[in-house]
Amino acid sequence: MLMEGCQGKPRTPTIHEKICPNCGELIELFSIDTQVPCERCGFVAYNDTLSCVQWCEHARKCVGDEMYGKMMEIVRMQKEQAREQRQRKEPNHDT
Repeated sequence: MLMEGCQGKPRTPTIHEKICPNCGELIELFSIDTQVPCERCGFVAYNDTLSCVQWCEHARKCVGDEMYGKMMEIVRMQKEQAREQRQRKEPNHDT
């Protein structure tokens, strides 16, 4: 259950739309979803608006242990993907 005092908490769930990078299908994510698979191809889209867990000292208490773990896993995966993208863009100086 979300804490009543959280200013970032939406009053009612909202829908966010993403375009599947794999097949182009529209993916609808509710603001409370951590991830949703594309109905056409199965690509998993992550809710990247769930970032308060990265900085809020009350995040675990606010969203609960299970949701906190899921959200932190998304953060970890996003950081890993960003690192891999940076590495692909950097010129190789070993040759």
